[in-house]
Amino acid sequence: MSQPDVELKKTPLNAVHRRMGARMVDFGGWDMPVQYSGIVEEHNAVRHSVGLFDVSHMGEVEVRGPDALQLVNYVSCNNAAKLEKGQAQYSGLLYDHGGFVDDILVHKVDEDHFFICVNASNQDKDYDYISTANLMKTTVEFASDRYAQIAVQGPKALTVLQKLTSVPLETIRYYWFVDGEINGIPGRIARTGYTGEDGFELYVAPERAEPLWDALLDAGSDFGIRPCGLGARNTLRLEAKMALYGHEISASITPFEADLAWIVKLDKPDFIGKSALEKQKAEGIQRKLVGFEMKGRGIGRDGYEVLVDGQPNGWVTSGGPAPSLNKNIGLCYVPTAQAEPGRRIDISVRNQAVAAEIVPTPFYKRAK
Repeated sequence: MSQPDVELKKTPLNAVHRRMGARMVDFGGWDMPVQYSGIVEEHNAVRHSVGLFDVSHMGEVEVRGPDALQLVNYVSCNNAAKLEKGQAQYSGLLYDHGGFVDDILVHKVDEDHFFICVNASNQDKDYDYISTANLMKTTVEFASDRYAQIAVQGPKALTVLQKLTSVPLETIRYYWFVDGEINGIPGRIARTGYTGEDGFELYVAPERAEPLWDALLDAGSDFGIRPCGLGARNTLRLEAKMALYGHEISASITPFEADLAWIVKLDKPDFIGKSALEKQKAEGIQRKLVGFEMKGRGIGRDGYEVLVDGQPNGWVTSGGPAPSLNKNIGLCYVPTAQAEPGRRIDISVRNQAVAAEIVPTPFYKRAK
């Protein structure tokens, strides 16, 4: 018997995307825009001017109470004790064996209040994970239905957003946030993003998402603002070498293997996965995430086999054209002993070995 169709989840901006002619796809159970005018055009708008993304499918978890910091620090591998009020931090939720439950953004709202942004497909799992670890004087709240999230990204993002708020955006440092009004709409303004460009991620009540979206498009019209889909979001994050859960990171991959050692603080009190990571650090990692550039004709896609010295010994996690570089690039896992930049590898593309080269990352870094 065939399984009944499962209705896709919709963000508060779903009707807007359809009205604007976006091409919609099933993304982890969500009905999301993959592109509007085209992936390359949207990508270039973000690199050179400004783009607008609906990221309301992302999840939110709020942790409150006298022991909020203790709980957040126990379930995450970075050190939330280093955060000041109004500061955000990239971190990871880990299993006991050191693999990723998810990668997250931790925001310190107050001494007893943390706001955690999690990946769309993992939000139920993450909430359960944090709640299960909560043996403290703390409340863990699943808050995804209280927020819509819109990202304004690109070198003109600040100029466009400043038209709509009295908050002095220049004073918000990278990975800091403030609460304020945007076009009269109360919300959270975070200087964060997933594109490798300057920009902001805005959290507002779901019913205010559509008027805010329209106001941002209007404010950015002089700069050629483009609504952007998941396709451009992926090419932008790939050029910037930002991890995507289920690709570069997963339950079987640790932060050390994923080149994310900088988010692991082994000098802080105990956290889930700490002992496994201490052991791995002492013994060394056997595989490593690296960037590659295709030298032959072809594109290395997720799951393609990597040949090192002619032997299958790795796999591609993400790959595709890099519009900013006019090259085909990708990320892959290879043995640590064979991971140096400049090494020739081959990617198995439709059973053909296509030449590639390990290169330094990120592939793209914006000018300051």
